[in-house]
Amino acid sequence: MPDGLDYLDLLAREAALIEFERPVVAARTAGASGAALDDLEKAKILALRVRALLERRRRREEELSALYDTAGDLAGLRDVDAVLRAIVHRVRTLLNVDVSYMTLDDAERGDTYMRITDGSVAASFQALRLPPGAGLGGLVALTGAPYATANYPTDPRFRHTGEIDQGVADEGLVAILGVPMRLGSAVIGVLFAANRAERPFAREEVALLSSLAAHAAVALDTARLLAETQTALAELSAANAVIQAHSASVERAAAAHDRMTAVVLRGGGVEDVAADLVDVLAGALLVIDADGRALTTARSPEVSAEVPEPTGATVGEAVAASRGEGRSVRRGELVIAAVVAGADNLGALVFRPERPLADVDQRILERAAQVTALLLLFRRTVADAEAQVRGDLLDDLISRPVRDPDAVRSRAARLGLDVDAPWVVVAAGDDTGDGLGQRAASWARTFAAARRGLAMPRDGQVALLLPGDDPAGTARLVARELSRTLGRPVTAGGAGPGRGSAGVAGAYREAVRCLSALVTLGRSGGGGGAADLGYVGLLLGDRRDVTGFVAGTVGPVIDYDLRRGTALVRTLEAYFEAGGGLARAAEALHVHVNTVNQRLERVAQLLGDDWQRPARALDLQLALRLHRLSGPLADTDT
Repeated sequence: MPDGLDYLDLLAREAALIEFERPVVAARTAGASGAALDDLEKAKILALRVRALLERRRRREEELSALYDTAGDLAGLRDVDAVLRAIVHRVRTLLNVDVSYMTLDDAERGDTYMRITDGSVAASFQALRLPPGAGLGGLVALTGAPYATANYPTDPRFRHTGEIDQGVADEGLVAILGVPMRLGSAVIGVLFAANRAERPFAREEVALLSSLAAHAAVALDTARLLAETQTALAELSAANAVIQAHSASVERAAAAHDRMTAVVLRGGGVEDVAADLVDVLAGALLVIDADGRALTTARSPEVSAEVPEPTGATVGEAVAASRGEGRSVRRGELVIAAVVAGADNLGALVFRPERPLADVDQRILERAAQVTALLLLFRRTVADAEAQVRGDLLDDLISRPVRDPDAVRSRAARLGLDVDAPWVVVAAGDDTGDGLGQRAASWARTFAAARRGLAMPRDGQVALLLPGDDPAGTARLVARELSRTLGRPVTAGGAGPGRGSAGVAGAYREAVRCLSALVTLGRSGGGGGAADLGYVGLLLGDRRDVTGFVAGTVGPVIDYDLRRGTALVRTLEAYFEAGGGLARAAEALHVHVNTVNQRLERVAQLLGDDWQRPARALDLQLALRLHRLSGPLADTDT
């Protein structure tokens, strides 16, 4: 016979609600008395009350556990989206609903948008935006109070819109509960629990949802505060970096000023300024003169910046802009500072920094440009004074008889020159009649000084005294380099080597005659010496170097005959005497025409294919006659 103990067993194993009817049914079937059935019915009612109490406590434990977990999420907030998704998911689980979701206010657009959903399947619902006061959520946001409806589509308390109703219908929602998410007195959003069938929402469920909504609001506010804190920290860090950078720039400026001042005081040069600048400001530097030519370059150790090129329209335009503005200018990755002294353009500093320059760093570059201008002016003054002294010495050597060779020798020694060493004299000019001008004179002084020589302008030409013993090669070099500098043809005649004051004066006269001969013979724009002019050079030269003329003109043929025992010299003589006729030359030599032809081919190999050109043929005939006068020729055949 069933009794009250059976209900204890049901409670102990957490039996389903329907099982609590079985003891009463069994007793009734067994024929229990009315009093026994009443006792069992009372025991059942008490057992059901106990079961309901246990169920409520279990649910409360779950709710408290969920709230505890949410609080833990807030305490270790790292990802606000993850926390909000966890809260929305707990709403769906704890309230045992089909869908839970959260909407937030959009202050910029003035409406509410769907932030997070859990259990939703309709894209249109997930993309809903609610106008102020529209729908259940709009009413909650407007009033700041919870609202619930067992059947949303038919509830007249809410302002329905077509878009909202369509989204709710697409999701299939019927019962909806919404509670406000508050920050102080402001409602920042709404937290929802919704079901796809009609159902009421108990006060306990409203309270639980409100607690979770409060946690969600705290999470959002904490995230906002965290973001603001991070922004403030970033701004403070940036400000601190700016202060530190400015302090470092000021220190660099002071150090640069001290170093550049020291360069001037110790008599340093532009190269020292460039080296100090790239040591203070990391990068690569090019220093150019007024003509855009590189004076010096410098680059910081272990930097990737390449030294800028001195050419290009960008550099020229930037230098002009820097002169006009009176400060450095930026062009792409370059910073250019003009080097000026008053209205005098001296050049520019072209700097490619390793990293962007601050304003203070640009001032350092401009200070370096000022120091460079000072050094260039000083260098120019010294160079002008030295050029005057050196020019006076050269003028004394070439323009008037030297009455006191020892005094001249002493003056040259003070300039580091040995007058008694071999010297080449070059006279350079053009055939325009306008003269070469100051630019050519400046170039000549620089060219000569680099080779420990002398130079000066004279009668529209430039005269150079250079160490060496190759007048023709030196003259060609001068003509080529000066033509490139001036951008027009320049002719140069060379003579020497000459020793002593008398030898230098004679070499200068010969160089001038050689220059005149080159222009007269139509060889303007080139250079050469007396040896390059053939018989004309023989007539122009003071020393009448017959042996050198013969060797330079027909020497390879003479040497070939001496080594091989051939008769190339005699064949050439017979060929010229026969007026270039091969048959007559063969007859005079008593050989076959083919033999003459073969010998002349050998001559062409020795002298070049142009040996029969009229000018060269004339030199060859004169050289052959002079050679014959110097001794008998070997009369041998091949």
